[in-house]
Amino acid sequence: MNWNQVEGNWEQFKGKVQEKWGKLTGDDLDVIAGNRKQLAGKIQERYGSAQEDVEREIDDWLTRH
Repeated sequence: MNWNQVEGNWEQFKGKVQEKWGKLTGDDLDVIAGNRKQLAGKIQERYGSAQEDVEREIDDWLTRH
């Protein structure tokens, strides 16, 4: 799967994203609206993770879905 598929089906993926990154709120997910950079930024903000770590986590999550 690639990110375009996630972005195009964001409503279906929001729950899976929230399962993985539970500190993200429903409002966060609505604002992100499938934008990978915004998702990475919110994960960094909520978890205090480094950008490289967040990108790796997103890639890992993406390969599993």
